[in-house]
Amino acid sequence: MENIVESIRNKEGFIIDMDGVIYHGNKILPGVIDFLNWLEDSGKKYLFLTNSPERTPKELHEKLKRLGINVGEEHFYTSALATASFLSSQMPNGSAYIIGDAGLIHAMYSVGYSVNNVNPDYVVVGDTHSYNFEKVELAVNLVIRGAKLIGTNPDVSGPVENGITPSTKALIAPIEIATGKKAYYVGKPNPLMMRIALKKLGVKRENAIVIGDRMDTDVRCGLESELETLLVLSGITAVSDIDNFPYRPHFVLNGVIDLVK
Repeated sequence: MENIVESIRNKEGFIIDMDGVIYHGNKILPGVIDFLNWLEDSGKKYLFLTNSPERTPKELHEKLKRLGINVGEEHFYTSALATASFLSSQMPNGSAYIIGDAGLIHAMYSVGYSVNNVNPDYVVVGDTHSYNFEKVELAVNLVIRGAKLIGTNPDVSGPVENGITPSTKALIAPIEIATGKKAYYVGKPNPLMMRIALKKLGVKRENAIVIGDRMDTDVRCGLESELETLLVLSGITAVSDIDNFPYRPHFVLNGVIDLVK
């Protein structure tokens, strides 16, 4: 255990998931404040890389501030920003019909995209609570008429204080089924996210580690990007779940508390 912790602490860059690692809903997880203080005091480079597209980096900064943690906006990167960056590289200054919240809409505007519910280039779906039949029906018909279907992230569900909540892949499923078209997902485990994170940190992959609570996104994304991975059991994955996957994380700990206690 000591050797594992030491090996992780010696890394230069930390790519950290948020839900299930830093907090559940509005509840901060044990050891998080000590861990973040250690990152700062040790001069480590770190980036919160979240598949959750609802909030902007400013809103994520403010959420952590309310929980007693002060982290600059530059330390956050979301699947909404990655999606906007990807679509901008594919079709600069295009248009999209968006089923999503402020974080996604703001990200799309920031790269010069316009909102279009008549003949958009893309239909983009992200985690949202403003989800209804009318939006799904419109999205289905836009995709049938030629709009490309994009999901910010392929998560089926995410952890909240009272259990789990449906995530983007579950929300996009009716559109896929009704149109017969498969969405392209930009967020983890798409290695695009990890490559962007490494560039932002300015760290080589062998000097970085991915910390997450999900085998299907965090661990897989790290492995496919040739980074070491730390699975924490403070989120959605239990020890017994690991054997359900054909790959394994490099390290398993109860939570980030194990790195600082």
